[in-house]
Amino acid sequence: MKSNLKIKLYELFDEWLNYKRTKVKESTYFNYSFVVNECLKKYFKNVDLDDIENSSFYRIIEELKENISRKTLRDRISILKSILRYAERKYDMDLKIDLIDMPVIYNKEIEVLTEREKNRITNYLLNTNNIREVGILISLYTGLRIGEVCALKWKNIDFNKKILDVEKTVQRIYMGEKKTKVVFSEPKTIKSIRKVPIAETLLKKLREIKCDYSENSFILTGTEERFMEPITYRFTYKKCLKNCNVFYKKFHCLRHTFATRCIRAGMDAKSLSEVLGHNNVDVTLSIYVHSSYKIKKKYIDKI
Repeated sequence: MKSNLKIKLYELFDEWLNYKRTKVKESTYFNYSFVVNECLKKYFKNVDLDDIENSSFYRIIEELKENISRKTLRDRISILKSILRYAERKYDMDLKIDLIDMPVIYNKEIEVLTEREKNRITNYLLNTNNIREVGILISLYTGLRIGEVCALKWKNIDFNKKILDVEKTVQRIYMGEKKTKVVFSEPKTIKSIRKVPIAETLLKKLREIKCDYSENSFILTGTEERFMEPITYRFTYKKCLKNCNVFYKKFHCLRHTFATRCIRAGMDAKSLSEVLGHNNVDVTLSIYVHSSYKIKKKYIDKI
C-alpha cells in the first residue's frame, strides 16, 4: 500500500540516522553516518519515496556501482535497504525492496605467510625484547585483529589457565565533516568477545617480557593511560618485516596465516570460528575451509 505522503529520501536519511543513534555502537553509527552523508545523499538528493518503483531509481543504483569494490557497494546497498525497511514500517508502504539486488562477492584468495616467512618472523620476535613487537607474535599465534592486539592489557592474559581474553578493540571512526577519533571500546559483535588458548611458545615469551608491568597496563605501551593506535602499530609491523627480510604483506595476513595453520593441524570449523570471533561458522567456512590445488590432487591421486 502506498502512502500519500511526499517524503524525500534525503529527509528520511536523517530520520533513520536519528533512530539508529541510540540503537547501535558509536563506531557503527558513525559508519552509517559516513555512508549516508558522503554517499547516499549525493545520489538520492532529489528522489521521493514514491519514485522508488520507477526506473530512474534503479539507474541511480547503477551509478552507485561506479569505481567502488563489490564489498563497498554491498555495504552501501545494505544500509539503503535498511533505511527503506524503516520507511515501510513507519509509513505503511510497500517499496519492493527485494527488487534491489545485492552484489555477489566472490572470495579472493587470502594472503598468508609462507612457511619460510613465518619462521623468519617468529625467530626474530622470540629473540627481541622490544615490547611493541610482541603484538605481532600474539596475532600470529592467536589470530587477533590489529585493533584487538592494540587493546590488550596484561590483565587479559591468564598465565595459569593459559588463556587470552579478548574484551576490547581500538579503532578510528569517522565523525563527519572530515573528522575522526580513536576509540577504545567493545568489539562490534558479541562473538568477538572471546577466550583464546595460548600456545606454549607465545606464553613463554609473554612471561619473559611481562616484568613489573601492572595488570591494568596496555601490553604494547607498558602504560595504563595510553594505548597504541592501529595505524601507528602498522609502522611497527612494517619495520619488523623489513628486519626479517620479508616482503610486505598486510597485518591481517597474520590472522589468515594462523587460521590456515589451525585448519591444517585438524581444527574443526566451529572451533576455529569461535577462536577467531566470527559471527557465525559460515563466515569461517567461506574464507578458510577450501582446500588448495595440492590437497585436491593429493586425494585424487589416491583414487
